[in-house]
Amino acid sequence: MRQADPALPVLDIRDLVIDFAGDDGMMRAVDGVSLRVPRGSTVALVGESGSGKTVISQAILGILPKKGRVVSGQMLFSDPQSDKTVDLAALHPSSSAMRAIRGDRISIVFQEPMTALSPLHTIGDQLGEVVRLHRGASEKEARQISAEMLRLVQFPDPERALSVYPFELSGGLRQRAVIAMALMCQPALLIADEPTTALDVTIQAEVLYLIRRVQAELHMAVLLITHDFGVVANMADYVSVIYRGRIMESGTIDDVFRRPGHPYLKSLLNAVPRFDMAPGERLQPIRPIETRPAMFLHQAREAKPIVSAPLLELKGVSKLYHLRRTGPGAGSRTIRAMDEVSLKVERGECLGLVGQSGSGKTTTAKVILGAETPDAGKVLYRFNGEARDLTGLTSAERFAFRRRVQLIFQDPFSSLSPRMTVRDILAEPLIIHDVGSPDERYERVKELIRMVGLNVSHLRRYPHSFSGGQRQRIGIARALALAPEMLLCDEPVSALDVSVQAQILNLLKDLKAELGLTFVFVSHNLAVVDYIADRVAVMCAGRIVEIAGKKAIIEDARHPYTQALLKAIPTPSLDQKLDFAALTESGASDPVQWPEPYRLLDGMHPALQEVAPGHLVCMPRARQKAA
Repeated sequence: MRQADPALPVLDIRDLVIDFAGDDGMMRAVDGVSLRVPRGSTVALVGESGSGKTVISQAILGILPKKGRVVSGQMLFSDPQSDKTVDLAALHPSSSAMRAIRGDRISIVFQEPMTALSPLHTIGDQLGEVVRLHRGASEKEARQISAEMLRLVQFPDPERALSVYPFELSGGLRQRAVIAMALMCQPALLIADEPTTALDVTIQAEVLYLIRRVQAELHMAVLLITHDFGVVANMADYVSVIYRGRIMESGTIDDVFRRPGHPYLKSLLNAVPRFDMAPGERLQPIRPIETRPAMFLHQAREAKPIVSAPLLELKGVSKLYHLRRTGPGAGSRTIRAMDEVSLKVERGECLGLVGQSGSGKTTTAKVILGAETPDAGKVLYRFNGEARDLTGLTSAERFAFRRRVQLIFQDPFSSLSPRMTVRDILAEPLIIHDVGSPDERYERVKELIRMVGLNVSHLRRYPHSFSGGQRQRIGIARALALAPEMLLCDEPVSALDVSVQAQILNLLKDLKAELGLTFVFVSHNLAVVDYIADRVAVMCAGRIVEIAGKKAIIEDARHPYTQALLKAIPTPSLDQKLDFAALTESGASDPVQWPEPYRLLDGMHPALQEVAPGHLVCMPRARQKAA
């Protein structure tokens, strides 16, 4: 653990109070928070969504929304370069003194890199602007410094990266660019606001390791804002737990994890999925939701015949995308998003589909839904006992199929129309498919809203007036409106804090048990999949590399990529810390670097071999040439 002198804090927050003006008067968002960030150390500020974490970071940088204001308290910033102490709370947000500190001596890494970067400017222009503004660097000097910073954050081909736009980069590279921008002036304090929430575990490990290495090299302090205790256990020296604007518990990382005292902290720790959970053990959300069964769903279940054959089967499905290159040597290249994918989904089971970003998970879900047409292979779905190839359905048959399979989206806010009330949102599928009379639809809508733990009075409200977890419950209710047989869940909890995540996972498990639903659960978090799934299929580079029961995947993973995924999951334990150096050097996501017999080269067929009953692993062989 890094040693820092606690007597020399870079930031010393004392009794900070922040209010927001609302329609019902003033609301207290931060209530008497005191927090110290020692030099060279990492302090984690942990809490649920809405607890005040981000508001504190905004106050430090002087970027509070117009309705927010610092009522009282101090934010004392001691810059090691000048040995001067400034009360940030006393500075006007637009003053020259605050502008000199913001982005120079204190920087921030935002949660969503795509919204933090301008889509209209190149990466080089955006990085160079920082040193031109704060250091008076010339355009040539700014370009040189930008390239050096991109090298520091291990950007591939930094010189070329200066000329690319954010939309041309993957999520992990965009986040590296945001980190590089925050470090351009070598700040004394870096605020990392949920810097890895939207990233898969392998890229998350790379970004966390990057922050640690740069922190050691620049001797800067880090204020890490997160709700992920796995990240906290691997990154923090000190921890402060916040709830409704108040600090509930503070201490060293050892104190918080080995001797938690406050009930709120214990509740947060109990809401995190773990691999060592006992059979039948449930997550413990801080605010459990009370659900009520929907009778029409039970009636629909009883009316459907029980067939022992798989409900869904993919046989050798491939999906290719042809991308056109621009510039010198223009041509095209082919991306194999799905490469001979074969899997079965049994009726009533939950199949977890895991892998890093770009592995082909979402493409697979789109092919199952019919939103994408495969280039080869068959997608077989069992209609009343008869297996039909979905690629050969007529438009009328596909319309009927959509009643049987529904989707739960990753982002509940963007998937709900802001112009429709909850009642209209839940009734829309019923109207489209001409289900029942208006009165019958309203009764069904009321059953749906109660089923996910919300009140009938919520039907008159619009999506913006709900929390993220409540919006996701509305999305689940909408997906169940037509009494489907199967739900495709595309990262449904990745954007939610741990307590709300526990609510949604428990709700989905209960619905599966009560209604006999079949799930395909897409995720990059194996700990979440382990909690909810029966079997797990692991994808990498468009191929299924391993399929087995969840216990076999966790305890006896055979494929090197599956093993790497398991090693990259940050667990909320000080006894199981990540080996960042080994993870970033493993090359486990590159099929060419896999050891024999798993190595997958161009021109090879990704064949699945049974290594134990029900346990299939990809062991490639040469593709047979067409006659």
